[in-house]
Amino acid sequence: MATTTPSRGRRRAPSRMTRAAGKAAALQKPRVILALLLLLALTSVMLLDGYLRAEVGGDERVRSNASSSKVPDKILDGGPILSFRGGEAQSQSVPEKTIALTFDDGPNPTWTPQILKILEENDVPGTFFVVGSMVSRYPSIVKDLVNQGNEIGIHTFTHVDLSYQSDDRIAREMDQTQLALAGAAGITTTLFRAPYSSEADAIDNYSWPVYKKLGEEGYTSVFVDTDSDDWKRPGVSKIIKWATPSKNKGASVLFHDAGGERSQTVKALGTYIKKMKAKGYTFTTISGAIRQTESANQQANGQTGQTGQNGQQPGSEQGEQSEQAGGQAPGGQQGQQGQQPGQDGQLGQSGQAGGVNSLQAAHRTATGTTLYEGKALVAAVAVAEWTVPGLATGLAVVGVAVMGRFGMMLILARRHYRQRNKRRFSWGPTVTQPVSVIVPAYNEKECIANTLESLAKSTHPIEIIVVDDGSTDDTSQIARDAARSFGMTNVRVIRQENAGKPAALNNGVRSASYDIVVMMDGDTVFEPDAVHQLVQPFADPEVGAVAGNAKVGNRNTIIGAWQHIEYVMGFNLDRRMYDLLRCMPTIPGAIGAFRRDAVLEVGGMSEDTLAEDTDITIAMHRGGWRVVYQEHARAWTEAPASLKQLWSQRYRWSYGTMQALWKHRKSLTDKGPSGRFGRVGMPLVVIFQIITPVFAPLIDVFTAYSMIFIDFKAALLAWLAVLGIQLVCAAYAFRLDREKYRYLLMMPLQQLAYRQMMYLVLIHSCITALTGGRLRWQKLKRTGEVGTPAGVS
Repeated sequence: MATTTPSRGRRRAPSRMTRAAGKAAALQKPRVILALLLLLALTSVMLLDGYLRAEVGGDERVRSNASSSKVPDKILDGGPILSFRGGEAQSQSVPEKTIALTFDDGPNPTWTPQILKILEENDVPGTFFVVGSMVSRYPSIVKDLVNQGNEIGIHTFTHVDLSYQSDDRIAREMDQTQLALAGAAGITTTLFRAPYSSEADAIDNYSWPVYKKLGEEGYTSVFVDTDSDDWKRPGVSKIIKWATPSKNKGASVLFHDAGGERSQTVKALGTYIKKMKAKGYTFTTISGAIRQTESANQQANGQTGQTGQNGQQPGSEQGEQSEQAGGQAPGGQQGQQGQQPGQDGQLGQSGQAGGVNSLQAAHRTATGTTLYEGKALVAAVAVAEWTVPGLATGLAVVGVAVMGRFGMMLILARRHYRQRNKRRFSWGPTVTQPVSVIVPAYNEKECIANTLESLAKSTHPIEIIVVDDGSTDDTSQIARDAARSFGMTNVRVIRQENAGKPAALNNGVRSASYDIVVMMDGDTVFEPDAVHQLVQPFADPEVGAVAGNAKVGNRNTIIGAWQHIEYVMGFNLDRRMYDLLRCMPTIPGAIGAFRRDAVLEVGGMSEDTLAEDTDITIAMHRGGWRVVYQEHARAWTEAPASLKQLWSQRYRWSYGTMQALWKHRKSLTDKGPSGRFGRVGMPLVVIFQIITPVFAPLIDVFTAYSMIFIDFKAALLAWLAVLGIQLVCAAYAFRLDREKYRYLLMMPLQQLAYRQMMYLVLIHSCITALTGGRLRWQKLKRTGEVGTPAGVS
């Protein structure tokens, strides 16, 4: 056994490596927090979108046939306009031969613009009772509606029956709608219509307190006199008939501009307006109807003074303002009234009404916090409106791709297995010449003896080169002692200053005596025939590298079982597919073999990336060599035993893979074998090792969301169906590798927990790549519990 110190390679003192590791650890926490915040933000966007669509917090209860014994008779028998000026309930009617057109449930991007066009063509205003969630989704329509001279009222934010809701929920429904209006059109409003309401005589003991509470806050509640029942889609003629008041009475008439298919409403509306005008009817808003009624009452009482700029009426003790909802608007904003009714109910000269058109006297200009919070709400909804459908589309695409990949894996894996296990299959003449086994080691005192013991039982002639990369423990001495105790004369121990795993491997390749080199980790044990099986593909002169079958030895823990499933299904099943497609992306560091000349030809093991195994594999493709998978060459490795160690390993793998793909990005335009990898292997790796893991936690979030807010049974069945497909693939992979199926019992839990960690690792890696971070060879803590292969169950 010889001991040498190489003169080549970048030298790094252990203390410097320790400082780099400490810096990486310091940067890890904020990156993890950022990844969690990103997932939280996406979840919040989903919940906001669900709230807008009444999937979150929706309440479909509608009260009917309740008693109205506590409601004053004058209200039940009164008109459709209810206010509480001075705390006293007052009802008003629409003047004779006057119609206040009202529209519920909008805005809608299909029907509301068509209705607005009809109103504009006929020079008729309307009062639209809007749903706040729809306002926040379609703010431009609301702005057009206001600019056209129409009036806005609140129809709650999520269209719930308020008689079932708490005071806090009622306040939220109103306030959120006001914010939506502020953000969309820069206004608030004092008009309100409750969902599922009709005529005033339908007020019951449960809804009456709601109207009183809102009235005390300055809201005017609006009911209907005449209902077109257009939501029933009875036909144009019936809609017109049912919307026509009887005996020249005035009426608050109800139509809908949303809530369903409204083509019949659109067809009926223009005809209806012309018909009613022909009968001598005039059209106004709810506020216009209120002003006409008040003017008539004032004239009847001899109060005929002209309205001043501030709306004070002569003869009024306090100069009472002529506002339709009392002297105080919701939110404490004092409105100004400057509207003087003219002759025959027509509007005369008008002043200002809160900074907007006088026909919109219910409106108040939104200012200050209300305005900015409203704009923020609309902006947040816009983000949700774009993000959630985009995510849903992305998940659908990913789902199809994953299912396609599973199908392709099963087909190609079966083909690979049958092809490589035929009795007539042969790579060529049996490879019997000796090979060099390179074992890079850094502080492997727990494992190195087991590694050498397994190599001592090799059925193939080998030389063993242990490259001690500046270990601070007794790795070198333990290796020498183990070689003597096992009677091994074919072991060389080379010591070098700490320079990293690639440098250690390159040192071993330069020192190798034979044309074929086998690379393994210092914590791995080989089965006796592993080397012999691994080198047989080199009988084919086109083969430049061979990937072996790495097995998890410490699989009798939850984390170990998860990784065992991943190794068998995610790695080895993948490698069968990549082998047939001739685009193998990675030869595992635990067990792989190379032609020595090929390694030197492509520049050796690169220090440019953390994933030197992926880097050298792609380099072999680009060098024109074929890379294959040898399933019968089995090695047992010690997988990380803790989540922290697993994080470190997968972080290095993920980040290193990104580095290797970026380094070899020119293979996308190369010709020959290099181009084949670039156009086949690289897209597969990017899609299924980078993009898909990003969506993985979102799949779980969408599933949980659907279970909670949409359809629990359907969502659960869909999740179980996907899990079933994965179990079938995993079971087939276990069958091909002759593994015990009992470990598959851990797969459901793996899907729930393991995927989330892999997502965080991937985000962490992406952030590191974007910020130009750099990691070195990370040493995982080993226990040495993976002994000889025969001892693994």
